[in-house]
Amino acid sequence: MTPELLHSLLGGLLIGSGAAVLIALDGHIAGISGIASAVVRGSLGRQGWRLAFLAGLVAPAAFLGVGAIRFAFGVPLLIVAGLLVGCGRSEG
Repeated sequence: MTPELLHSLLGGLLIGSGAAVLIALDGHIAGISGIASAVVRGSLGRQGWRLAFLAGLVAPAAFLGVGAIRFAFGVPLLIVAGLLVGCGRSEG
């Protein structure tokens, strides 16, 4: 298994675990577009969990750096994946 594949797998597992913990403990779905739009609108909710969730997504890259950015399967597939991720349910 290549290091890139292992890093991607571990990253996906961490994101999935975070989403599972959020729904199990607080009953909220980890829809990033809905969470981000609520933060932009100023609807932080009780204890500002949305802001903390978004900060937790970017904190590792801010502290550890992102390194060289490469798209293993090319930009077209990256765009399709981004569109699929954006097809979530918005919390209101």
